[in-house]
Amino acid sequence: MAGYDFGPSHPLAPVRVTLTMELAAALGVLDAAEVRAPSSASDDELMLVHDPEYIAAVRAGKPALWYGLGTPDDPVFDGMHEASALIAGGTLAAARAVWDGSAGHGASVAGGLHHAMRRQASGFCIYNDPAIAIAWLLSAGASRVAYVDLDVHHGDGVQAAFYDDPRVLTISLHEHPATLFPGTGLATETGSGDGRGYAVNVPLPAGTGDAGWLRALDAIVPPLLREFRPDVLVSQHGCDTHLLDPLAHLELSIDAQRRAAVLMHDLAHATAGGRWLLTGGGGYQRVQVVPRIWTHLLAVAAGQPLDPSTATPENWRSLAASLAGENAPSHMTDGSDAAFRTVADSGIDPGDPVDRAIMNTQRAVFSWHGLPAAAG
Repeated sequence: MAGYDFGPSHPLAPVRVTLTMELAAALGVLDAAEVRAPSSASDDELMLVHDPEYIAAVRAGKPALWYGLGTPDDPVFDGMHEASALIAGGTLAAARAVWDGSAGHGASVAGGLHHAMRRQASGFCIYNDPAIAIAWLLSAGASRVAYVDLDVHHGDGVQAAFYDDPRVLTISLHEHPATLFPGTGLATETGSGDGRGYAVNVPLPAGTGDAGWLRALDAIVPPLLREFRPDVLVSQHGCDTHLLDPLAHLELSIDAQRRAAVLMHDLAHATAGGRWLLTGGGGYQRVQVVPRIWTHLLAVAAGQPLDPSTATPENWRSLAASLAGENAPSHMTDGSDAAFRTVADSGIDPGDPVDRAIMNTQRAVFSWHGLPAAAG
């Protein structure tokens, strides 16, 4: 998986995946899980989402700007097709395990490459593994799949793949497109044709912290999932929402993302029979942030949630220093209580920018699902 490497100066550093798995192992998280080595996705599987001409261009490994290959975001590297297909294969393996019942939850932390389009690489993403997995689940017999994207960037590639398909509910909670790539994801993007109302976007203002982000998540995602009742819940857990992330402007803590992981787990059991496929995603603070958030995520998925006050093992901190040249954090928490007030308890304040975002999203899509929108 660490072969998915755009080079030493690129923000997406594969060491973040290595340090995640090493931290999860050191804390005993992987003792409660089965770790499988996946096969690479086949061309037929990749073609569930991507055009064959695009796949051929990726395999050729040469700059092709009309396919988004060779840009600063997506530079060409040796073995690009093989590394990208392996990540897609990992997410597909997790999806199969969830669908055939051999696992209750399936995790692919190297996955979550949600920006790739049918014919174009975008935003550090070559093959769109969440979309490929969702398309495979539909082909395997799933009637409804819900996708919840918690990355700071809009989940545009997954939305585009299913924009007119009412079998797939896509929900993206992200920084407002006026201040962040990819410049899409307004509340007015709600789907087309039969899929109208099944694309849901919650664009939040730069500077939003734990309380506002969790309030918006709680106001939008649970009611829609309870109404939609998917066969499988797929969630993308990019951790570039963290206040230390160098590429974005939200201000979340490790503790808020951990709370979101617990919520996704609980919603999978409440609405999808426990079938939960989860991926990683963005996140560019490779030592301080990504390994802790994804280890918490894996622990929740494995049924062994970690106490936030847990200390990080000394041998892991030494490994992080040797691999990344940084002093690693000493504990699995940022010290936040990740508290928030629900809309149900406090009502909507139209003067608050987060509440306006909640209100706009509810007004745009809730009526399509027979749900009442909050009044403001």
